[in-house]
Amino acid sequence: MSTNGFSGTDQPLYEIKANLFKALAHPARIRVLEVLSANDSPTPVSELLTIIDIGPTTMSQHLAVLKRHHVVRSTRTGNAVFYTLAHPKVSELLLIARTFLADTLDEQREQYDAISALPPVVRA
Repeated sequence: MSTNGFSGTDQPLYEIKANLFKALAHPARIRVLEVLSANDSPTPVSELLTIIDIGPTTMSQHLAVLKRHHVVRSTRTGNAVFYTLAHPKVSELLLIARTFLADTLDEQREQYDAISALPPVVRA
C-alpha cells in the first residue's frame, strides 16, 4: 500500500492524472513529445539528440519517464532505438495545451495594453 492509503489498483483517477502531468512537467519531455508528434514515422534517439540540445544520459532519463507513464513507445532495430507516441491523443493534448497558453498570453497582452493606455502617473 502506498503512503496515500491506496494500493496501485485502487488509486483514484485524479491521482493517476496528476502522475501523468508530473511525467509531462519538464520542458525537455514536452519538446520530445512535440518532435514525435510532428514526425510521421518512428524517430531515432539520435535525431532527438540532434534536435533537443541535451546529453544522451539526460535524454535517456527523460525518455524512460515518458515510457514508464505510457506516453511513448520504443522499438529497437540493431543499435538504434526509435520512439513514437504511445497514443495519438498525446498530439491533441499538446495542441490543447498550446491553444490554452496562447489564449492566456493573449488575455495577458490585452491587460498589459490596457495598463499601457492609462495616463501617466505624476509624482506629487
